[in-house]
Amino acid sequence: AGGWLFWRVTACGKRNGDSKRQVILFILCVCVCQSGAETLRYSLAEEMERDAFVANIANDLGVAPSQLAARKARVVSEGNEQLFRLHQNTGVLTAKEPLDREEICPQSDTCTLFFKIFFENPLQLIRGEVEILDVNDNSPVFSEKEMVLEVPETTSPGSRFPLESARDKDVGSNGLQNYSLESNSHFSLALETGKDGVKYAELVLDRQLDREEQRELNLLLTATDGGSPPRSGTAQIRIVVLDANDNIPVFRREVYEVRLAENSPPEQLVVRVVAVDPDEGSYGKVRYTFTQTSERSRQLFKLNPATGEIRVTGNLDFEEAKNHEMVVKATDGGGLSAHCKVQVEVLDVNDNFPEIALTSLTASIPEDAPPRTVVALFSVRDRDSGDNGRTECSIDGDLPFSLTPTFDNYYELRTNAALDREKTAEYNITITATDWGTPRLSSQEIICVQIRDVNDNVPEFSQEVYTMSVTENNSPMLQIGRVNATDADAGKNARVTYALVQQEGKGQPEVSINSENGAVYILRSLDYEQVRAFEVAVRAADGGSPPLSARAVLRVMVQDENDNAPVVLHPPHDGSSAVGELVPRWAPAGYLVAKVVAVDADAGQNAWLSYELVQAPEPALFRVGLHSGEVRTARAVAERDAPRQKLVVLVRDSGQPPRSATATLAIALVGGFSDAHLQGSEEAPAAEPDGPLTLYLIACLACVSALFLATALAALVVKVRRARRREAETLPTFPKVATESDAGSLPRSYVYDVCFAAGTVNSEFRFLRPLLPCFPAGLPPGPGDQRNSVCSQEAARLGEEGD
Repeated sequence: AGGWLFWRVTACGKRNGDSKRQVILFILCVCVCQSGAETLRYSLAEEMERDAFVANIANDLGVAPSQLAARKARVVSEGNEQLFRLHQNTGVLTAKEPLDREEICPQSDTCTLFFKIFFENPLQLIRGEVEILDVNDNSPVFSEKEMVLEVPETTSPGSRFPLESARDKDVGSNGLQNYSLESNSHFSLALETGKDGVKYAELVLDRQLDREEQRELNLLLTATDGGSPPRSGTAQIRIVVLDANDNIPVFRREVYEVRLAENSPPEQLVVRVVAVDPDEGSYGKVRYTFTQTSERSRQLFKLNPATGEIRVTGNLDFEEAKNHEMVVKATDGGGLSAHCKVQVEVLDVNDNFPEIALTSLTASIPEDAPPRTVVALFSVRDRDSGDNGRTECSIDGDLPFSLTPTFDNYYELRTNAALDREKTAEYNITITATDWGTPRLSSQEIICVQIRDVNDNVPEFSQEVYTMSVTENNSPMLQIGRVNATDADAGKNARVTYALVQQEGKGQPEVSINSENGAVYILRSLDYEQVRAFEVAVRAADGGSPPLSARAVLRVMVQDENDNAPVVLHPPHDGSSAVGELVPRWAPAGYLVAKVVAVDADAGQNAWLSYELVQAPEPALFRVGLHSGEVRTARAVAERDAPRQKLVVLVRDSGQPPRSATATLAIALVGGFSDAHLQGSEEAPAAEPDGPLTLYLIACLACVSALFLATALAALVVKVRRARRREAETLPTFPKVATESDAGSLPRSYVYDVCFAAGTVNSEFRFLRPLLPCFPAGLPPGPGDQRNSVCSQEAARLGEEGD
């Protein structure tokens, strides 16, 4: 109807050509369709063939059939059996099987089946009902094909005899409408209608019987319904005329009203009916039977024919029938009878558990689903009535879900808080439906909801800073350790890959990392003396979209290896001078002769140096400091000691294995500072003094020496001042650990050059330059200076001038 109206309105708008009017009519049509689609009502005749057409849902709702499939439309009937089918491609609603109204609604004048149509995306529910129309497919039927009535001949005209009623399963006009009796001279038929609207017939005696005239009468009773064409059923009435019995049984009450709980057990006494007949003998003996009682009531109750007790024989069900009416006939031995009614009201008892029926369920939802997300739709039904049929639903446990009632006992299961798959990956939600009866009955339904992972967790390193060590001179691609990061997510969102972070302004890193397991490798051989430590940044990224990442610092410490031998700085190895150190013959024990200066490029224990005198002409004359390298006299110099001494000092580090170097010292023992050098051979005769010429020469040389000393001193002062002004000038290049005096290296306060005249061998005089310190530019003298010298180059230059 809604689709037809929409088509008519659209056609009208197009015919008129007015677009504005067409829009207004379309809006009006939508409003009308929405208001009318609240409940769809249809009718269908019973006993139609399979897949009989009921309605076109798509047209009535005004939607295209393609939308039915897109929104997963489906029809759900109330109850356990699904009676209808919705064709999504056409929108037609059909009946799955032929429907028998008498089977579906056996005790109802109207038979209405309810259904609901569910749409998804978004969720929508539309109610509907189909009325099953009765057709005249059942004939009236008598429970007994022959009814026997014993009528005393003394029965006065006008007496009435109730007859067994016929039953027609059809309703309305198709139900039982009339009784007819074949024509006879004694009886007529009277029709009555009970409170329940059921018609029943009574036989009325019009003319008194005469047993001597006719002992038995056979009449045909016909019951007819109102169908088209009408159907009928017949029963034979056999009337036996009895001899005179002038008293009929009399019930104490015409109507017995009883209230009985539906859970009454079998054999429970319902009521006892009593009829009294004052006659004697067989005429006064009364027997009880059911008459005008439905077959269902006969199955639920039994009547003791002798005592009149009515007891329960079946299972009463309030939901099936709330009332039962029975007619008890009391007949004496003479055939006289009386009737009473027994009305049983069945009381509801809370004997039905609530029934939970799932209509829609989302098996899994993402963990970032917003609150109030619909997870499931279900209904609750309790077949009891009143408070016994009133239900309430709850969720067991403290879960992030809630129930929202909608309509017609339907509930929505929704989320009410943020979800976190890392805390709970699956919820088993127990829904409990409880009625309000006494005792309260409940049912449970477990709904399993999976939480889908979302990439909401950043990988986490086990440490913020990883410190690893490697010994220098390592082999390339050596694994030195492993970094580890974990991600609390699942699947590809938890798969972590590793990479080094390229830092601006820096070259290629010295390490590489395995992207899968985080193993760290050294790319090439390292040298502690060049690189002692370095840091790189490591990034761990997950496989999510977009990926999340975290960083950690990888610090690599290079460990020193004893791969450098000591280097001797002093004495020099050029060996240009014949005499390296001058020692006066008056030198006492402990006199500082020289200091062996050596350094080691290694570090730590590998750079700790020790000194040992390994070769000396007079081993008892000199000694070397084990850690200082100072060469001192072990005793006072004696006249017998050779004037030339050559010492070999071994410099050894403390590494494993140790490395060493040697230094050679040439020492000259002089008697005074006027000697220029020793003779080349001790056996050469002493030169004769030249007398006054020698004195003149000495005086001249002294003057020249004084003048040169003053000039050199002035130049040295100017040079030192200029050097202090030049702050950018660097210190002399020494190995890096040259300043570590505790490792055997020479402190800056001990740096000096030995200056001596290297004249001809035949010269009889030796001139020594004044002993003044010669410091590098910008280096102040140390507190430990004990001997001073000038540069060896200047001493050599003086030797050349002496030549």
